[in-house]
Amino acid sequence: MVLSHAASDSDVSVHSTFASRYVRTSLPRFRMPENSIPKEAAYQIINDELMLDGNPRLNLASFVTTWMEPECDKLIMASINKNYVDMDEYPVTTELQNRCVNMIAHLFNAPLGETETAVGVGTVGSSEAIMLAGLAFKRKWQNKRKAEGKPFDKPNIVTGANVQVCWEKFARYFEVELKEVKLREGYYVMDPEQAVEMVDENTICVAAILGSTLNGEFEDVKLLNDLLVLKNKETGLDIPIHVDAASGGFIAPFLYPELEWDFRLPQVKSINVSGHKYGLVYAGIGWVVWRNKEDLPDELIFHINYLGADQPTFTLNFSKGSSQVIAQYYQLIRLGHEGYRNVMENCRENMIVLREGLEKTGRFSIVSKDEGIPLVAFSLKDNSSHTEFEISEMLRRYGWIVPAYTMPANAEHITVLRVVIREDFSRTLAERLVMDIEKVMHELDELPSRVINKISLGEVKSEDNGDNMVVTVKKSDIEKPIEINVKKSDKPIFC
Repeated sequence: MVLSHAASDSDVSVHSTFASRYVRTSLPRFRMPENSIPKEAAYQIINDELMLDGNPRLNLASFVTTWMEPECDKLIMASINKNYVDMDEYPVTTELQNRCVNMIAHLFNAPLGETETAVGVGTVGSSEAIMLAGLAFKRKWQNKRKAEGKPFDKPNIVTGANVQVCWEKFARYFEVELKEVKLREGYYVMDPEQAVEMVDENTICVAAILGSTLNGEFEDVKLLNDLLVLKNKETGLDIPIHVDAASGGFIAPFLYPELEWDFRLPQVKSINVSGHKYGLVYAGIGWVVWRNKEDLPDELIFHINYLGADQPTFTLNFSKGSSQVIAQYYQLIRLGHEGYRNVMENCRENMIVLREGLEKTGRFSIVSKDEGIPLVAFSLKDNSSHTEFEISEMLRRYGWIVPAYTMPANAEHITVLRVVIREDFSRTLAERLVMDIEKVMHELDELPSRVINKISLGEVKSEDNGDNMVVTVKKSDIEKPIEINVKKSDKPIFC
């Protein structure tokens, strides 16, 4: 006799999640479920779905840190339940943030005495930091114009077309005209001479990029400063500089200490940097520092009596976690100048290994520069048969996430692949990536060449042309650069 037992929805005696009813139903996607499920089942089902994400360590598209020491991971988990804004309740965390601000300001050569407190704040990233710096420039410009009895309703900011999309957000959200210096083939950063020509009495600042997301190149902040000094003398203007050092701020002081880009230049009034990039902290921390107190209008600072203490604050949000602030302080004291220098030198050396490996293939042109962020941006010498987007897509089969994208306006016909070299990208991985790229190129060579004539988006056509079958292949989504907002903006939105 065959015995059978129907599984009961209320049967809690089954200990294996995969033997339970919870794997037989789809996860809610739009509405919160009516009933609870065991914690083990919730964890297992969510964890299983997350397996379909890419491997963060092999995500070579991102500048954001993907590895930290276990000791720092412990500190992060121990402080994950602390709300940073409760300064009176967590005074030590507040003190650690202030120490970070001071250390970073001194790293950027702020004109401070040994015991003088720096002016700056921690943020959730460089995007918020740039918003705060831009607001300070706008308010200071408005105050000056009001005092002079002049119109103050048409502020503008001058940048290169290579700036990150957060600059366009700032301009749109806070009603500032964005005046862009266009790029050109072979020159993918802001031209300082053209930038200075574009400034006028309504310019609140010129934004220079220390490490373009497109090719890693540092813009010439010193030349920009010198030209602005001359322009200001000739016109009576006082145009300041903000340095967007999101990626390069933790690189230049250690690899290129003689490079003048920071507060050593008199027109540089504020600098932002991403702690979660080459500051070597997980995502969620940025910093902005000002040259001195006069560069941050006091009316932008709020003094809030919350939970028993006066709290000065200048942020775009209120509550945020404390973990990343503590992690940044850990890295600063754990590594020191010596450790950061070693990390950055390793990144640069592994970048050279990758670049030389790609050059040896004879298939690629290197677009990135030797001096700048440790990354390799490269393009096909001959893309008549296959494209950079196809290489990017095929590399995913080996686990690599390597972005392909087109350059901004005036150089959009240039397509590049980009590999960001982070702390956890070893020489072994660099050599492996070169081998896998060579495999991909060999596989592409074995495929029929793409037809560049009569391509119609959304169609696949074939034509019998005598002895040859001409196939027109549908353009796929991989040929749309995911890092470029092609509809509303041509700014890179790389993390």
